[in-house]
Amino acid sequence: MQRRRMMIKWARDTVRRRFMSTSAAAIDWWDHVGHAPKDPIMSVTEAFLSDTSPNKINLGVGAYRDDDGRPVVLQCVRDGEVKIAGTEFLESVSASVSSKLVEESVKLIYGKEADFIKEGRFAGVQALSGTGACRLFAEFQRRFYPQSRIYLPIPTWSNHHNIWRDAQVPGRTFHYYHPDSKGLHFAALMDDIKNAPDRSFFLLHPCAHNPTGVDPTEEQWREISNLFKVKNHFPFFDMAYQGFASGDLDKDAKAIRIFLEDGHLIGCAQSFAKNMGLYGHRVGCLSVLCVDAKQAVAIKSQLQHITRAMYSSPPVHGILLVSTILSDPHLKELWKKELKVMANRIHRMRSTLHESLKKLGSPLNWDHMTNQVGMFCFSGLSPDQVNRLVKEFHIYMTYDGRISMAGVTTSNVSYLANAIHEVTKFG
Repeated sequence: MQRRRMMIKWARDTVRRRFMSTSAAAIDWWDHVGHAPKDPIMSVTEAFLSDTSPNKINLGVGAYRDDDGRPVVLQCVRDGEVKIAGTEFLESVSASVSSKLVEESVKLIYGKEADFIKEGRFAGVQALSGTGACRLFAEFQRRFYPQSRIYLPIPTWSNHHNIWRDAQVPGRTFHYYHPDSKGLHFAALMDDIKNAPDRSFFLLHPCAHNPTGVDPTEEQWREISNLFKVKNHFPFFDMAYQGFASGDLDKDAKAIRIFLEDGHLIGCAQSFAKNMGLYGHRVGCLSVLCVDAKQAVAIKSQLQHITRAMYSSPPVHGILLVSTILSDPHLKELWKKELKVMANRIHRMRSTLHESLKKLGSPLNWDHMTNQVGMFCFSGLSPDQVNRLVKEFHIYMTYDGRISMAGVTTSNVSYLANAIHEVTKFG
């Protein structure tokens, strides 16, 4: 009996020791993990949501809002939903729908009559919005040009740095924005392109540059394209806001068309998050132009191979919805009209805010508000001034002074102008 009790005690002690050892090991696995740095844009939204003031304004969000500050479901989207009702979960449609999405997407940026499209000299795949398209290309670049770098404009969308860093592609920068003129630093930009090693990769915003709202002129784009040819650089365009610069899809693709005319093989990430109001559906496209159809097949196979390991395939509903809108003449025309309305509202808010500041007698020049285009205005406000807007007026934006013009409405523009005037009136 004594021996039996001793055996039971030994067994219990052994189990207890093993449990304690296992528990300690499990805790130790992650003790070295600290907090990740907060995303600057997400942080603005979090701070805004926790503010209880009835006068608060969120100027950090990068998605369109109507004049009441509410997200918009476009009528073309509502009508498209009716057309696809009951079919979005059919497994058999996913491949054909994906192909249709790519086919219609590339027409938007390269032009429906482009030789590359007619001759099948492009590799295109659906992606998880513009972010996913950029990440997919970054991985493709790392695999097939492992010693290359990516040149990003100063400034650029903050997530661009994260995307190429996590793909283990070294990042470099090139001049873009001039803080004194609040416009394009063209001479420095051209110098940086010239001085970069031949056959470098550059990320370019074809329109409605995020965060500055500063775009090169058509002539400047032609000079940039010509220098890229001399240096044999690879241009990769991130088209996140097609239609928001001018309200015209073709005009906003002019930079890409110029590079196309000059014979460049280019890459492009497209997103329908903003210009169709489909942020939550994550619909995008990545395309790479090729020398011939045979090369296009090879590159597409590699892109599909990468996506297979990353996320296999994107959800079909958003792809089906966008491809339906783009391939239906009536729905596409309706989308163009609604896009023009959105772009016009943003332009109107720029003008109203500009005029309001002038009427208040601001000692500063705010012409850049109307010279810049698209969703964002790079206001020139300092971090201290942005901080005052938060503390004294409950107005939220990123600390670089980027204003999302979609957050400016008829009802809050006067309040916003007064607040900006208050924090800047002494220079």
